[in-house]
Amino acid sequence: MSAEPLEIYLEEQDLGRGLREDVRTGLTAAPKWLPPKWFYDARGSELFEEITRLPEYYPTRAERSVLAERAGEIAELTGAKTLIELGSGSSEKTRLLLDAFTRRGGLGTFVPLDVSVSALRQSTEQIAADYPGLRVRGIVGDFTRHLHRLPAGGRRLVIFLGGTIGNLLPAERAGFLAAMRAALEPGDWLLLGTDLVKDPAVIVPAYDDGAGVTAEFNRNVLRVINRELDADFDPEAFTHVALWDPEREWIEMRLRADRPHRVRVLDLDVAFAAGEELRTEVSAKFRPEGIAAELAAAGFTAHEFWTDADGRFGVTLARAD
Repeated sequence: MSAEPLEIYLEEQDLGRGLREDVRTGLTAAPKWLPPKWFYDARGSELFEEITRLPEYYPTRAERSVLAERAGEIAELTGAKTLIELGSGSSEKTRLLLDAFTRRGGLGTFVPLDVSVSALRQSTEQIAADYPGLRVRGIVGDFTRHLHRLPAGGRRLVIFLGGTIGNLLPAERAGFLAAMRAALEPGDWLLLGTDLVKDPAVIVPAYDDGAGVTAEFNRNVLRVINRELDADFDPEAFTHVALWDPEREWIEMRLRADRPHRVRVLDLDVAFAAGEELRTEVSAKFRPEGIAAELAAAGFTAHEFWTDADGRFGVTLARAD
């Protein structure tokens, strides 16, 4: 069975408008910031895939180990007929679930949602070829804006992996989880991957590897802005910084200006002082009781909570009340 034509709710002009709005808002703020979603052009996606293979970067391996151990249990507990993946990317880890559901039987539809038309087209065609009995229905959209576009009916399991929810600030997380609950029916399921609070000596190197891949990934956001908005950032004028915030229990990635200089972007003339930092990502780390509380506030009940053998990464299976 071939993949169905993509349902497109996010056009190139939407992405361009969003980038302009984010750049204008973030670079005129004090302190300056940019959202992490703009890392991911083709080069940024390649760099992130490289990061996931680095020895320091434990989250991908830890989450995969949980899914490898628990996929069959997830299939049995949920009995889902429709599997929906948010921010699907290559859907690599999802295959562990697809294999388990295929063995169990009963899964009819797989719905990956992602912002990239090209990545989604490639992954849906490959999955349709590898799982010939499965209906594959890709949605081009933003998981913070298009949850109401998710297909209704059947027993649904939404998966949101990779710890991506940690990139949302607390108010944004609450809004996202509330919108997620509004898009589901009572009895539907959510599988959520969250990186856990642990020794900063483990966390920080995952965002500041010795090979400098994360530093290159971080600076890539400036190259995206240069290309898309005809800006004149000098990416090499910024040093990659990863800092642990013990009060908020999150890590921040920043770009620190090595020298005073000015950047032209849009109609802005943006000044950077020597040592001034531009925040490019927040990655919150969680405690099990905090995850359950945030889910409960949005109308979910945490049904199961699993971790890898080292207790570094958590996967929660929650049910919509």
